[in-house]
Amino acid sequence: MNPKTSTSTRKASLVFRRGDWGMAVGNPGTDLQCGSLHSPRMLTVALLALLCASVSATSIQIRSSSYNGEYGGGGGQRFSHSGNQMDGPITALRIRVNRYYIVGLQVRYGKVWSDYVGGSQGDLEEIFLHPGESVIQVSGKYKYYLRKLVFITDKGRYLPFGKDTGTSFNAVPLYPNTVLRFISGRSGSLINAIGLHWDVYPSECSSC
Repeated sequence: MNPKTSTSTRKASLVFRRGDWGMAVGNPGTDLQCGSLHSPRMLTVALLALLCASVSATSIQIRSSSYNGEYGGGGGQRFSHSGNQMDGPITALRIRVNRYYIVGLQVRYGKVWSDYVGGSQGDLEEIFLHPGESVIQVSGKYKYYLRKLVFITDKGRYLPFGKDTGTSFNAVPLYPNTVLRFISGRSGSLINAIGLHWDVYPSECSSC
């Protein structure tokens, strides 16, 4: 064999092996076939694309929830209705008030009432939402304790509780097409503070 020819063949082999990674590498003189569907790198790219799509879908789901608060003063025992939301959307409200403050509260999720939090002095007011109606805005006032709450629904209803004095707040969800899903806060003999949690209306409870 001519040494020059042998050297040229080896160089050609190296060129083929450094060529496009989407082509199958063979011995010099053999036909090259497309191997894009079987390339490990292509499989890796496909898996990464699926992973990115999954992460994107999860991000969209996470971005439907938002939070406002806490509004109020310090002190009190912490409470949260995060578990109650599993019973369904908010369907009714019970708010106890006295001459100055929001004393206590209770919320119905689906057909199940949450535990009552707060004190026992004052008048208890109860309001039921219409089927499919949701709270889309909450405003109020506070000074040391919660003094006023106003729930505004997607049906245009305005549901006020308490006295119109103190520092004002106004809470709306961060993302469109989301509603008040549950509340949290702190309480003792009065409602010290409140937090508002927003998310999408549960589709399985369209008749709640």
